[in-house]
Amino acid sequence: MSNSSSITEFLLLAFTDTRELQRLHFWLFLGIYVAALLGNGLTITAVACDHRLYTPMYFFLLHLSLLDLGSISTTVPKAMANSFWDTRDISYTGCATQVFFFLLFLSAEFCLLTVMAYDRYVAICKPLHYGTLLDSRACVQMAAAAWGSGFLYAVLHTANTFSLPLCQGNALEQFFCEIPQILKLSCSNAYLREVWLLMVSGILLSGCFVFIVLSYVHIFRAVLRIPSEHGRQKAFSTCLPHLAVVSLFVSTGMFAYLKPHSISFQLLDLVVAVVYSVVPPAVNPLIYSMRNKELKDSLRNLFEYMLLQHH
Repeated sequence: MSNSSSITEFLLLAFTDTRELQRLHFWLFLGIYVAALLGNGLTITAVACDHRLYTPMYFFLLHLSLLDLGSISTTVPKAMANSFWDTRDISYTGCATQVFFFLLFLSAEFCLLTVMAYDRYVAICKPLHYGTLLDSRACVQMAAAAWGSGFLYAVLHTANTFSLPLCQGNALEQFFCEIPQILKLSCSNAYLREVWLLMVSGILLSGCFVFIVLSYVHIFRAVLRIPSEHGRQKAFSTCLPHLAVVSLFVSTGMFAYLKPHSISFQLLDLVVAVVYSVVPPAVNPLIYSMRNKELKDSLRNLFEYMLLQHH
């Protein structure tokens, strides 16, 4: 019987034992990580440098990119290092730190996506009140509330999870420290406290999800009442990227945490974890830039300026 106090490290799940495939995983993760760094980095730079993008929508998009950078940087570099050096270990403190920051960025992102749904709702359904309902002070307060909620959520879950006695060894069936996998190592019945906390979290997150859905019901009603086709297309083009990001985030997260144990096996859990933790941060900048003319123009101007400076 081992106690959590005697555990100094955890063993993460290796993608494969074959050295060639380990190297392939390293290069694949490196490619995704570089794409996420570039995409989100360019979005942050474009919004920060172009005064035409000093609007609530882009202010929240900048914060979304910061959260995406944070979440992918919490899990992927360690997984890359383990694949490269053919190791599996992560220290107890390192695991707790990884859980804390991953929960912080993920929960803050969901709160921010809820705020962004409200931003789109006000912009399309109450355009005359947009300047007053979403002035700079309100935007800062909303962004701060999203970060603050994520911080409180992360503190609560991390403290609760790592206070549980662990009796089932130290091997985690995941490539990063994930709460459901840590709970599997806990002593019988000790994990129920964390399960209750997860249920309360689920109710709160469901509330945010319902708010997003209702916002889009009102948005689509308002858009369909716009007489001109060009006006409808313009309104939809500002909403569809956000809707796509929310759908990707919610569907992968729900499948990861709400799927029945009967369909839980190692390879599926691994694939789902990669999809919900690694893919969205890399894909989000692409989703936003594809349908957004202002952002594309800003990035083009940024590249032209950099080329002129270089020459």
